[in-house]
Amino acid sequence: MAGEPALQAGQGASAAASKRGPSLAALKERVDFWLAALLHLAALALSIATEVNPLGFFVCLLTWIVLNNVWLTVVRRPIVAALVSLEMFVVLILLSKFKFDKLWMTLDFIDVLIVDRDTTTFLLATFPALRWWIVLGAAATAIAIVVTWRLDRARVGLLASLLWLAVSATALVVTGILCPTGLDEDFEGKSYVSKFTRTGIEAVQELSSQGFIQAANAVEGGDAPVSTPCRPSRKLPHILLVHDESSFEITSAPGIKVPAGYDRHFKSFDGKARKLLVEGVGGPSWFAEFSVLTGLSVRSFGRFATSVTRIASGHVFRGLAHTLRDCGYQTFSLYPFYGSFLGSRAFQTSVGIDHYLDMRDLGTTNFEADSFYFQKAIDLIDREGGARPLFLYVYTVANHFPWNERLRRELTPDWRDLGNAPEVDEYIRRQGMSASDYQEFLAKLKRSFPTEQFLIVRYGDHQPQFGARLLDPGLSKDEIARRARQLDPRYLTTYYAIDALNFTPRDISSALDTVDAPYLPLIILEAAGVPLDATFSMQRQILQDCGGLFYRCQQSIPSRRLNRQLMDLGLIKGL
Repeated sequence: MAGEPALQAGQGASAAASKRGPSLAALKERVDFWLAALLHLAALALSIATEVNPLGFFVCLLTWIVLNNVWLTVVRRPIVAALVSLEMFVVLILLSKFKFDKLWMTLDFIDVLIVDRDTTTFLLATFPALRWWIVLGAAATAIAIVVTWRLDRARVGLLASLLWLAVSATALVVTGILCPTGLDEDFEGKSYVSKFTRTGIEAVQELSSQGFIQAANAVEGGDAPVSTPCRPSRKLPHILLVHDESSFEITSAPGIKVPAGYDRHFKSFDGKARKLLVEGVGGPSWFAEFSVLTGLSVRSFGRFATSVTRIASGHVFRGLAHTLRDCGYQTFSLYPFYGSFLGSRAFQTSVGIDHYLDMRDLGTTNFEADSFYFQKAIDLIDREGGARPLFLYVYTVANHFPWNERLRRELTPDWRDLGNAPEVDEYIRRQGMSASDYQEFLAKLKRSFPTEQFLIVRYGDHQPQFGARLLDPGLSKDEIARRARQLDPRYLTTYYAIDALNFTPRDISSALDTVDAPYLPLIILEAAGVPLDATFSMQRQILQDCGGLFYRCQQSIPSRRLNRQLMDLGLIKGL
């Protein structure tokens, strides 16, 4: 029949199509498989490239599994889940490397937990091109997700995703609790993903158990001290607190050559060389900034210590400047960088600084020689000095890293290297510049204000990054890192010095040969003759009982008690 050939032809075409159909489906399945495999292999390659030890790699692997299963429970598509997880890995690593390149700190979970306006302002002001990279990245991500969504035909059951999520998340949390990070790891440019994950576990654990700050239970702290009005019995001096960047007495390291008279810069008016124990190893100036303004310990903030100034902003209202302001002082800060850096402006104004001047207010776009900031201080005293005493917090930054290049070589035309390592010789040269500028500053104060009284206190905020290597040249890098994590006091020792013009310090009994940094406000108040409020009287008793130690004394019980008292008085809120 005429229709039979057509029917047979149709059946043949159908058979051919059925043969091609399974082959095409199998090809698509293979494409899906290899696309997903490539994404997972890319994540594996990233982990191998950025994690430096087995623990970090294991945590990174668990993080990858957790992320994939989180997205699988949402989208059910394995390729889409792997793509989004991989993009999160890439963004986290790039942002962490970016932060480390600019600030010598890697990204941690607290950066996500505390998203404040200052941080955004600082990043966009310092790196304006960043906003366009953000827009470009968001657009590329959206396009990639749309494309893979249309291509991804595989589906993963919800029950299987939830089961794997529960197992991997449990393993991740247990590992994070058993193997916590050290604060020094935030200043190492490596292990970006594992470090971020572990800090997240630690942050959640600390928040649920104690909040942002460690404090004694109310029953342990006793009754809150009663505050009384400040009534000075005599005229109070102007007070200048000088932040001497990265400075310590380098001859405490073996075999270091220094110029004649090098040690004079570290001595007080009475000829004593005093030591300050700071709370950060080789880098975090804001640790010292927090301690010397509040009289509190950075370590009380546990895992949150690296973000202490951002956390304290709007929550901590106690400290040196607050007490001085209550006693009639005008309070100023001359800050050499952007005020939005780590929330510095917001923090300092919370703790009593009424007039905060950052680099824009000071009229500079770069770090300057110390003489620049000293001259700004003299101009301010000339303009604002009068009936009310002044408190000036003056930063100096000539000795800021890096030390592998000559800074303002024209200022030291007669300098000759001493035979130390090049970065050490440059460090000592800059210390000499700082010492010379400081002596010139004292001379100008004498000439310009012959009848005014001044108390001047200087301190080193931390040792330079190479300080630990100088102190222990025979130790391996890993052993030095281990000791740094254990907060070896030798790596934390800088200096503080007390000077006075037209003024004799009233009481320096608290100025022990070695003290922890949180006691510096107390020392300043007593030396100036400022009546102590109830909280500083309590802290004076802690100093006497603990011999100059603070957080490390009696397993931190006294410092926790003080934190509780401040909470009861409303001087620490919401933490």
